[in-house]
Amino acid sequence: MQVKEIMTTNVAALAPDNTIMDAAKSMQTHNIGCMPVCQPDGKVAGILTDRDIVVRSLAGNGDPKTTLVKDVMTKNVITAQPDMDVNTALETMATNKIRRLPVVQNEALVGMIAIGDFATRHIFHNEAGQALSEISEPSQPMNMLQ
Repeated sequence: MQVKEIMTTNVAALAPDNTIMDAAKSMQTHNIGCMPVCQPDGKVAGILTDRDIVVRSLAGNGDPKTTLVKDVMTKNVITAQPDMDVNTALETMATNKIRRLPVVQNEALVGMIAIGDFATRHIFHNEAGQALSEISEPSQPMNMLQ
């Protein structure tokens, strides 16, 4: 099975010059916690999560009305291709400890695939479960009080 068979194709995206407030409102509107950031030509420039907004912007006293998405987003985005085998996509997600992959074709965004897309397909329950276990492995907390 290929990624294009299970990916979401109607994907809301942000522009690098959107504000963090714009991003948060868009996430709220679409009931999602992660959005790709695209250039006007559709090329993926980054990815932004609700956690990025909190940890990289708000916690550092960033003003959501003036802080730009491009200053908070993850820039080195790992992507999938529509014709990629779903097992390869799962392996990529597990190896990189990520839950979502933008899907690109000719450098332009054409979809998104999430760990949940695999989990809802009966044939992938074991693989998705294993990938989710690997992705969810706790990292060493920093600056935690004992």
